[in-house]
Amino acid sequence: MQLAISRELYAYWDALRAGRSAPERNDIEPGAIRGVLADTFVLDFDAESGFPFRIAGSRANALFGTELRGLSFLELWRVADRQAIKAILQRVANEAEPTVLSAEARPPGLDSLKIETILLPLRHHGSTHSRILGAIAVEAAPYWVGLIGAGPARLISASAPNGAKSPAAGGTSPAECGSSVPATRSWRGHLFGWRDSPRT
Repeated sequence: MQLAISRELYAYWDALRAGRSAPERNDIEPGAIRGVLADTFVLDFDAESGFPFRIAGSRANALFGTELRGLSFLELWRVADRQAIKAILQRVANEAEPTVLSAEARPPGLDSLKIETILLPLRHHGSTHSRILGAIAVEAAPYWVGLIGAGPARLISASAPNGAKSPAAGGTSPAECGSSVPATRSWRGHLFGWRDSPRT
């Protein structure tokens, strides 16, 4: 992990799990991570719908120039990388394995932008196939963030938070999964307070 945002969210998640494979989704308290809420998101573990965003912070929305809620997480990535991203998300849930994605986006006519995303499993009734907590951030936001969307992003690598390479699934690297990789909304109340409410 290179960015402080990823490190802070991981440290909070790691402390909450207290020796378990992952914390319960209702353990998350937004006030404890207020400094990174704008970069934080929660995904529904719904492969058929492309792992849609359940909620997303204002800086994450601004980075991609759109309201992310309800959007498929896979749509943020190049078509060539989506199978690898899907396999990584499956592994995050299947193995309760936190993963850091390094990526690059290059909007037309602009310089490339390095993006870091952390994906952290959450448990619900003992299963990690419910929600994925994450953050997506850049080291220094360029002037055009909020005016132009950064995506689609190109996957560069996937690794464990300690820096070890993280296979996408079943010992397969992201490249072998089909990637061409060389290797402000309001956050009121409980983070999952509207989890059973219909989307509007």
